[in-house]
Amino acid sequence: MTKISGQVYDVIIAGSGLGGLLCGNILAKEGMRVCILEKHHQPGGGLQTFIRKGISFATGVHYFGSMDPGQTLYRYWNYLGLTGSLDLERMNPDGFDIIGIGDDEYPLAMGFENFAARLLPLFPSGKVVLEKYCDSLKEISRAFPLYNLELPGNHKEDHYRALCAYQFFSDLANELKVTGSISQRNQARALLVNVLTGNNLLYAGNRSNTPLHIPALINHSFISSAWRPVNGSEQIAKKLLESFRAMGGAIVLNQEIRKISISNNSFSIKTASREYFSSKKFISSMHPANTLGMMDPALFRKSYSRRITGLKNTVSSFALYIVLKDGAFRYLDHNYYYHKPEDAPSEEHSMAWRETYMLHTPPPASEDGFAKSMIIMTSMPFSNFMKWQNTRTGDRGPGYLDFKTKCAESLLDLVEKKFPGIRQAVQFMEISTPLTWRDYTGTPEGAMYGIERDCHEPLGTTVLPATKIPGFYFTGQNINIHGVLGVTIGAVLTCGEILGQEYLLTKIKNS
Repeated sequence: MTKISGQVYDVIIAGSGLGGLLCGNILAKEGMRVCILEKHHQPGGGLQTFIRKGISFATGVHYFGSMDPGQTLYRYWNYLGLTGSLDLERMNPDGFDIIGIGDDEYPLAMGFENFAARLLPLFPSGKVVLEKYCDSLKEISRAFPLYNLELPGNHKEDHYRALCAYQFFSDLANELKVTGSISQRNQARALLVNVLTGNNLLYAGNRSNTPLHIPALINHSFISSAWRPVNGSEQIAKKLLESFRAMGGAIVLNQEIRKISISNNSFSIKTASREYFSSKKFISSMHPANTLGMMDPALFRKSYSRRITGLKNTVSSFALYIVLKDGAFRYLDHNYYYHKPEDAPSEEHSMAWRETYMLHTPPPASEDGFAKSMIIMTSMPFSNFMKWQNTRTGDRGPGYLDFKTKCAESLLDLVEKKFPGIRQAVQFMEISTPLTWRDYTGTPEGAMYGIERDCHEPLGTTVLPATKIPGFYFTGQNINIHGVLGVTIGAVLTCGEILGQEYLLTKIKNS
């Protein structure tokens, strides 16, 4: 790709993940000259896919919600020209996610009435509680203006940012009317909590601190409708890049940013290849702490710098990307999440992890109904791989290879209990560790969900899109919530700071 070093742009965006591509499209639609700088040779960030044995694997986006006409993501993406141009598969309406706890399974269904109805036989005394849960999700979603394409105003959402999710779920479960001993009642209530939170691996980190709005908005979105991209999420990046370039946008690959300078209200960006780019405005979709590390510390108040660089990161991931033998494993039109029962003893294994995983068979299925590939993912602390943190991909040594192989075998041992013979179905397997995710995304500690929000300190763990430096903004999962919808709303927040929030929302709603 031709380099465009030395030119001056209206806006430079660091990173071509979903947040950067969405901001680029929105601002280019308004006639701005926009340049996206990407450190990798391939654009897309977490939307990227990779190919093994002719099979495409998604890296960061496996499914998303609210894409029925009129729903939240559909309305935003309609403005961006994505609706109708993507190859998507609607997941099983009676159980888009199956939560496995021990030997038992619990479906999470689409449609709020259907959601409660499918769980009711498994919680016979839980009708009132399940209906209250669905009503609470609707109430919380109404409190967030941008979730409803409305202007921020009364700040009702702040109430839910300061409520702790785990406490909410525990209080809700305490309303479950069950008989039996105290121990049996407590087990039934704990089970309900684990089912309702079971499709969010964020809880493998610090579940006591997670703000209520994060799982509430994500679950509301999925229950509204759940979808998978067919043949990977890279199609989303390709569509956004196509429209971005058609509007005159420029993207320059292999440009790792090393220094961000400000002079005369203009930003100067220096990259590792000694290219220079200038603009009046700058948007970073990189991790905020990494971004500040590229700038003069004197530009920020010390208290701000300490807060941003001191923010904790969420848990990382360990994943197996598997090419399956023909006819070896039936295609699943849902995701399967396994959790160990709370009262079950922990087993000896080679990695410090919660005994949980997500199993996903990417579409499309073979004509005979079998899966072509599989992704198995579990949460894992970055600390497990600290001894190799200063090594490079492909050169981490035999100790690293041995350890990650043992971790993979431990994970497969757990999966075998639910899916016997899974090893015999494997044709090829690629292993991804927290180091892989860190190097791939540029996220400190390979955090799956970015910065860890804290319901006890909602303001202290919030990164706003606009900074005190005129023309300098953040976007991506660190300014809103993680996931496709969260990043989309975050991009609108960021661009609204530049274009005017009312102006932009009006255009989106009228599209």
